[in-house]
Amino acid sequence: MVLEDSECCAFDLEITEDAVETPFGKVHCTMKGVAKGNRPAILTFHDIGLNHKTCFESLFDHKDMHEITQHFAVCHVDAPGQHEGAGTISTESTYPSMDQLSETLPMVLKCFGLSSVIGLAVGAGANILCRFALKHPDLVEGLVLINMNAQAESLMDRATQKITSWTHALPDTVISHLFGKEEIHNNSERIATFRQHITNNINQSNLQQFVKSYKSRRDLEMERPVQGESVNVRTLKCPALLIVGDSSPAVDAVVDSNSRMNPTTTTLLKMADCGGLPQVDQPGKLIEAFKYFIQGMGYMPSASMTRLALSRTGSSSSLDRSRNRCGTNTSQEERGRSHTDVSMDSTFNSIEHNPSGPILSV
Repeated sequence: MVLEDSECCAFDLEITEDAVETPFGKVHCTMKGVAKGNRPAILTFHDIGLNHKTCFESLFDHKDMHEITQHFAVCHVDAPGQHEGAGTISTESTYPSMDQLSETLPMVLKCFGLSSVIGLAVGAGANILCRFALKHPDLVEGLVLINMNAQAESLMDRATQKITSWTHALPDTVISHLFGKEEIHNNSERIATFRQHITNNINQSNLQQFVKSYKSRRDLEMERPVQGESVNVRTLKCPALLIVGDSSPAVDAVVDSNSRMNPTTTTLLKMADCGGLPQVDQPGKLIEAFKYFIQGMGYMPSASMTRLALSRTGSSSSLDRSRNRCGTNTSQEERGRSHTDVSMDSTFNSIEHNPSGPILSV
């Protein structure tokens, strides 16, 4: 059966781990599979309090993801000192900023021989990958950003954070960043699991430095291009899919990020009955959206869609119109890729239209 073949291929993927030396410290990377010609690899980056395993393991172990990993190599990146078993980074040296962490990624690509990537990231990782794409647009073909926050920490938030740090332990601070109040109150078992990981599996000194770096981030200063006006605005050049759970503490930040991006190439996906980590809450649904996003870029035209109805006609969904506006560039056509029109009516139960770009609710 196809599923059995897919599972076999997924478990037979070649796995390479390496600590990539950069001017901003060693970056621990896990490469799964081998880059295929000029096809991009999937590059992941985790949020604070997590590493690539706790952030993405349930997603990439999901059976529906195996079809994607058959086609794309995957490079998981852990921020300095955040991987399991990491030694303590000296506090005498300054932990890299968000901008500096983004500048480690070209070296990661060079180390593994990757010519370009499709980014998949959460929270702090989404901010880092967005900075990377803004500065190195030729290296990024697309971005899937979960819980994206393009804003700098406000003075009020910093003051609140400082007061909170006096009365709350570091794991509590991270938990309140990852999960909303409702989820913390109603899903005690999940919160306990993540709290245990944050406390026992990540070097606390290193985590504190990473959290401080994220809280000290600069505003991304992106602008939404306006038709007929200057095209020299600071904006992403690649298609982007922004994802957030409807009860996530990051909802407002993601909506703001969406308002700054190019509405013709950006879609905001709000996932119903979903908390702070959609890749953990609704991995199957997220993978379905990821497949569709990849298809919109011209890859995997024959991918199976268990929840989506395939259609030969133009879809009325805003994701499909966004995809069609993106088009296929010349290099894609030369590689012989083709588009498949897909209707998402069977998955998306409501579609809101917004001048800042399509907003979908799942």
